[in-house]
Amino acid sequence: MIAATWPAILKGLVVTIEIAALVVVSGLALGLALALLRWRAGGWFTWPLMFFVDLFRAVPALVLILLIFFGLPNVGIDLPSFAVLWLVLSLVLAAFAEEIIWAGLIAVRKGQWEAARSTGLSETQTLIYVVLPQALRLAVPPLTNRTIAITKNTALGTVIGVPEIMNQATTAVSFSGNATPLMMGAAAYLLLFIPVIGLGRWIEARFAWRRQ
Repeated sequence: MIAATWPAILKGLVVTIEIAALVVVSGLALGLALALLRWRAGGWFTWPLMFFVDLFRAVPALVLILLIFFGLPNVGIDLPSFAVLWLVLSLVLAAFAEEIIWAGLIAVRKGQWEAARSTGLSETQTLIYVVLPQALRLAVPPLTNRTIAITKNTALGTVIGVPEIMNQATTAVSFSGNATPLMMGAAAYLLLFIPVIGLGRWIEARFAWRRQ
């Protein structure tokens, strides 16, 4: 049983890694972009942004996946299940990342901004070279934890047929009639996420904010 199931589990592991990597890159990039736009655009941008952030933070990811996967075909948009999972998890991560990075931006002391401006730096230069690096350092611990939590939601892809670890394991269970493939799937998740959690701890320690 184990020998027959491992190829499918390993295939699911590869798909899970692909989705998780795409979600991390696109979700964090979008979250950073939204936080910077909120900082620069001001009031007019706040309300639609808050609607987006609250929506994707409040509604469970599973509900969003099902709504998009089964709802978009009704308006003529037919996305593959892989793309739906990537899109939803990226938007959820972006919503949380925007709030975390925004909190970091406003946590940087006003004196830092004023000191940088007094040296002749423009507003954009001050934001990029002085404020943003400090904000990101403050944001690293919560951002790391949230990123790990959301990437584990790749398992939700099984409900729409994405061939990730959980989908491969449950399919094997339906054919074998025992829980061994689920145990193998759990082992695959451990193999994947224990190093990721270790990397997260290293990043948190490496970029920890130490007040003098």
